[in-house]
Amino acid sequence: MSGRRLRSLAARALFALLLLVIVAYTVFPFFWAIVSSLKSGSALFSAELFPADPAWGNYAAVFRDRPFGRNILNSVVVAGSVVAVSLALGASAAFALGRVAFRGRGVMLAAILAVSMFPQVAVLSGLFELIRWLGLYNNLLSLVFSYLIFTLPFTVWVLTTFMREMPRELEEAAMIDGATPWVVLTRIFLPLMGPALATTGLLAFIAAWNEFLFALTFTLTDEMRTVPVAIALISGSSAFELPWGRIMAASVIVTVPLLVLVLVFQRRIVAGLMAGAVKG
Repeated sequence: MSGRRLRSLAARALFALLLLVIVAYTVFPFFWAIVSSLKSGSALFSAELFPADPAWGNYAAVFRDRPFGRNILNSVVVAGSVVAVSLALGASAAFALGRVAFRGRGVMLAAILAVSMFPQVAVLSGLFELIRWLGLYNNLLSLVFSYLIFTLPFTVWVLTTFMREMPRELEEAAMIDGATPWVVLTRIFLPLMGPALATTGLLAFIAAWNEFLFALTFTLTDEMRTVPVAIALISGSSAFELPWGRIMAASVIVTVPLLVLVLVFQRRIVAGLMAGAVKG
């Protein structure tokens, strides 16, 4: 066997080993969460890869002891609403910022990006007073309103990048046929921006689904909580008796929808990322 072929086989082996390490590093925490969700009592402190006597009751206890089904529904409603509003406003703003030349466009884009640089705790008190003044405290609308602070800026930025890459000829041909800017956006550009919309929409959904600080501050009753707060409030009789099995079961339940979304839209996500990286 020639030395060149040996080097090729060694490179492939190293690449396969690297992929294996990356997969193990990223997948093992979720696998261990599943294993921990099937344990209870002292079994939680054992290092076995799969429990001999799985405690499936942890999953039933999550829904029995708390309104966890309602919490999941709250998260779905809030995250879905945030995605819809972010994409609608973001696409409209991206069309103006990416296709219309006007003075101050760069400053406006910088200002939109600057909004996302503030930590949540920096705007928490002012946002709380605004939400209380609007009468939205302990209401899911308060979460939709507050989550736009961190989902809308990156949605506008990402979609603006894609909007700038749309061929100018398509817009000019549509204008000659009498199309208005709104028709150009909705009938021509948006269908071509499917991968970009899928990518930004999924990122916005994940950010809204996992958000904790605003959800903890702006909701009061268990019926209005979202899943991150509901999981954090699962407690035992003392700090040393936390029901870790139920906490892990709840964490697995709320992670599965995100995995399903990524698997369903993975092709569009990859296409959106590649389209944003390569200008045609």
